[in-house]
Amino acid sequence: MARPLGALVLVVGPSGVGKDTLIGGARQALGNDKRFTFVRRIVTRPAAVEVEDHDSMDAQTFGQMEAAGRFALSWEAHDLRYALPLSVDTDLALGRVVVANVSRHVVARACSKYPSCAVLLITAEISCRAERLMRRGRENADQITSRLARESAAVPAGIDPIIIDNSGPLAIGVTAFVMALRAIAAQD
Repeated sequence: MARPLGALVLVVGPSGVGKDTLIGGARQALGNDKRFTFVRRIVTRPAAVEVEDHDSMDAQTFGQMEAAGRFALSWEAHDLRYALPLSVDTDLALGRVVVANVSRHVVARACSKYPSCAVLLITAEISCRAERLMRRGRENADQITSRLARESAAVPAGIDPIIIDNSGPLAIGVTAFVMALRAIAAQD
């Protein structure tokens, strides 16, 4: 496979750090810049736009599409299946910077498949994460405590991520995120 002209930006971090919020802010800020594509991932969970921006698919259809090679990447996390659409390959071939929210467990495989990967690791103070997870409303207090205790921000060995702390005001986090994306685009 020929090396893609663009770059795949893998956005990772534990639950509650604001990955989707930062991606949404960057999408708005860079909306007129055709160098960037923001990928909607496919998840085997009903969509809740106010919580997570994704396309929903039932597990059976997901399995069929995965077996047919209809996804650029796929993985499992939190008892759900996730995927990035094949449009990722087209956008990379066109030289775009493709931004996607992924699990850190798929980073090594993504970097192997797409050599022009960059990893943005989003972090936030644990108190911020707890508050955000409570507002999200998908888990009770005990489940949130358990999630916070077991999740770490580690990425695979050999990966040198760009780290963005999203503990403060949203505007600061979005600005840092956009600056990182522009720096990645300038390297291509």
